Amino acid sequence: MGGPPVAARGQERLGYVTFIAAAGAIGGFLFGYDSAVINGAVVGIQRYFNVGPVTIGVVVAVALLGSAVGAWFAGSLADRWGRTKTMRLAAVLFAVSSVGQALPFAIWDLAFWRVLAGAAIGMASVLGPAYIAEVAPPAYRGRLGSFQQLAIVLGIAVSQLVNFAVNLWAGGEVNNDLGPLQAWQWMLGACLVPALVFLVFASVIPESPRYLVAAGREGQAREVLRDIEGDHVDLDERVAEIRSVLRTRRRPRLGDLRGPRFGLLPIVWTGIVLSVFQQFVGINVIFYYSSVLWQSVGITQSDSLLISFSSSIINIVGTFIAMALVDQVGRRPLLLVGSAGMAIALAVASWSFSYSFSVDGIVQLPAAQGAAALIAANAFVLFFALSWGVIVWVLLGEMFPGRIRAAALSVAAAAQWLANWVITVTFPPLANWNLALTYLFYAVFAALSYLFVVFIVKETKGRKLEEMG
Repeated sequence: MGGPPVAARGQERLGYVTFIAAAGAIGGFLFGYDSAVINGAVVGIQRYFNVGPVTIGVVVAVALLGSAVGAWFAGSLADRWGRTKTMRLAAVLFAVSSVGQALPFAIWDLAFWRVLAGAAIGMASVLGPAYIAEVAPPAYRGRLGSFQQLAIVLGIAVSQLVNFAVNLWAGGEVNNDLGPLQAWQWMLGACLVPALVFLVFASVIPESPRYLVAAGREGQAREVLRDIEGDHVDLDERVAEIRSVLRTRRRPRLGDLRGPRFGLLPIVWTGIVLSVFQQFVGINVIFYYSSVLWQSVGITQSDSLLISFSSSIINIVGTFIAMALVDQVGRRPLLLVGSAGMAIALAVASWSFSYSFSVDGIVQLPAAQGAAALIAANAFVLFFALSWGVIVWVLLGEMFPGRIRAAALSVAAAAQWLANWVITVTFPPLANWNLALTYLFYAVFAALSYLFVVFIVKETKGRKLEEMG
């Protein structure tokens, strides 16, 4: 009588919140999937269209410019239409682009569809963290916010597994035919499946209660808050608390981010620099070019895809470590450990590649340095995953005050995509010039990220969103 016990109802609510947070993070899965799928297809694209390294570098990186544009506009769209409706738009754009990427008739046509896919991913990269932060109870917000990065690394792993399976099915050669298409085309077309999954889940999860209050739909906001926070919470008080934060707020604009430091508020600059450091340590070099890199040191195409997949498993393990610790030890300690570990691993990789030599135009490493490079690369992935991979997305979702959250997150995410583009497009010529110095460049940024956390980043563990800013 009287319903299930309080503990049981609490577990049921936590299960529900976990479900909707996971659904909101599926956009991160698209991000990871698209990021890694090009790793397996890039050689096939280059051969199919007979283009050089500069052109293929542009085609790989151009999606990131689309992502920057998508991230830039996502905040305003989410504040105008709602978080879930904008998620559905992103899912449709990604589904259409997946079909286009699988059936290109020219290299510029492929580049266009990659820009469209990038725009969809950029939108999802803003919407996921914002939505999760707004539906998650403070005690669990760090772990639930970690779902964004978990979805990204799972997307990377699944994509690399699909690439490996398709490559194996095609006889170990991505330009072999599989029915009417070549293997690399099937790799890109497979992105349609997660896009449709995202569309379905974005259609069934509830809208953010903070958006509902801002839109004047307080009755619906109370229902969502009751489902995610429980009957014991004073719903009128919670709605009033949210309303008080939003009371003086109009729909956020980029002008609301203006401040005394170089034209922006300090908290916005903090988010931008966090985003840039996350990319300037060179993490996406591992996921965009790792198969090409390992092939350059004598590993076969199929084996290089398998090594890339093993790096993704390490990425997942590191992400789970971060999820287990983020609400216990806090955000800053994990960032500091990650920065130190990445700096050391990248320095070892730089040392290893300083011993590289060329045989018939193919880069080779001595056995000891080759083993050290492989270990260092995987250590780098592990330290990134348990720190900057997860924590930056958690912080971007929660660190900004409510009146500017969507707009500020859009700017920070756009900066992240632009930084990603810079690293992606510059890696091929830098690696061709001096691979050892390229990794040393990333090691320096990892060391600088440590100092940035020490002097600038504030802890947000356990604080309500209404207390931020």
